[in-house]
Amino acid sequence: MDTAAHVERIRRDGYTVVENAIEPGLIDALNAALLRLERELDAKPAMNGFEGHKTVRIYNLLAYGAPFAEVPVHAHVLPIVEQVLDSGCLISSLSSIAIDSGEVAQPIHADDMVIPLAKPHIPIVCNSMWALTDFTDANGATRLVPGSHVKDNPVYGGTYETIPAEMKKGSVLIWDGALWHGGGANRTDTRRTGIAMNYCAGFIRQQENQQLGLKPELVKTFSPRLQELVGYGVYRGLIGHIDKKSPAQVLGTPDGFRSVWERT
Repeated sequence: MDTAAHVERIRRDGYTVVENAIEPGLIDALNAALLRLERELDAKPAMNGFEGHKTVRIYNLLAYGAPFAEVPVHAHVLPIVEQVLDSGCLISSLSSIAIDSGEVAQPIHADDMVIPLAKPHIPIVCNSMWALTDFTDANGATRLVPGSHVKDNPVYGGTYETIPAEMKKGSVLIWDGALWHGGGANRTDTRRTGIAMNYCAGFIRQQENQQLGLKPELVKTFSPRLQELVGYGVYRGLIGHIDKKSPAQVLGTPDGFRSVWERT
């Protein structure tokens, strides 16, 4: 995998596709876990114009343990995200999006639209869509407006010329959160399933509140890198500390943290 080439495509076009990124065994495990959760949680469409009327979403997937803990730290995705943002990036949200037959296209939007910063700006959000099934123009592949990450925000509900991010099962679409995009319409009789693994810069508030959404007892079982990604770290030695201690230290995990003041 040429990480630098993928990063350059994101900078130039706003997105890239990493083909054959995910191991078949992990894909099977994720699909099985999502079907189980859908039954156990009795997950239903949200019935609104953004989340869909025929789209099933399950949020806060890290709270359900394996195999979801493998997603944020995947070696074919995280290194690209770290170069688009930086190594202090955080998990913003981890959810599934299953678009069923008959769903209409989602309104075109940018994932950082709610953040009041003038555009263009440096990347502050970097998101990814894991294809757990084939993504085609007909079954709801994500619609993209290439190059739009350097433009102002789209008008919500507006009509724009888009292209489908078609990709094979096991591939991953990664994009700058400023890129205009939206889920496609499913005109087939089969479901399109994906996992939205979203990241943000370490100085941006996470979309899903990881500290309240994940029990500390569960976080203690995560790898050190995953603990950092959910917010149990300190950005650049300052943002997120607790009385000059890192959250990991408060959890009882020595991590060698020293504040920015002590480093100078």
